[in-house]
Amino acid sequence: QACKKRAAELRDEILFKQPESTHRGDCPICCLPLSIDPDKSTLMSCCCKLICDGCDCANVRREVREKLDRKCPFCRHPVPKSEEEFKRNILRRIKANDPVAIRQMGGYCNQEGDYDGAIEHWTNAAGLGDLEAHYELSVMYQKGHGVEKDKKKQLHHLEKAAIGGEPFARHNLGCIEEESGR
Repeated sequence: QACKKRAAELRDEILFKQPESTHRGDCPICCLPLSIDPDKSTLMSCCCKLICDGCDCANVRREVREKLDRKCPFCRHPVPKSEEEFKRNILRRIKANDPVAIRQMGGYCNQEGDYDGAIEHWTNAAGLGDLEAHYELSVMYQKGHGVEKDKKKQLHHLEKAAIGGEPFARHNLGCIEEESGR
């Protein structure tokens, strides 16, 4: 009984401690933490790096001032001019086993109603350690999109994402804890 109680305490300590930084990491240019608001950063399809809007804006200003072609501020690859080129870059990154690109493709599949493709991509990305993919999988198991509803798998993926600091996962897990009276 005492062992089970201590195990539960340790689990709660891991789950609910405040993360040291955001789950999104730091901007690779200025090394400041990225905002948890996804609208305040830009995903570069060429290298699948998240760049803070401040660094992206500074790069655009420099390029306009110096009359340069638009390039990624991280890898200096030309910015895609079309959605097809953007997706080609993502596919190239998927071949390189980039978890961000794999998660992104899962999002495209989900938007198109291809839940099986979304599950496959998010499962691969989650296996590579992508926290947002874990969160997306938890939503799929909660709603039963492309998979059978499964509370145990939903909680597993929510916990993985919450431990890493994913804010929506932390919120949803807190709601579940509150509903269960913990």
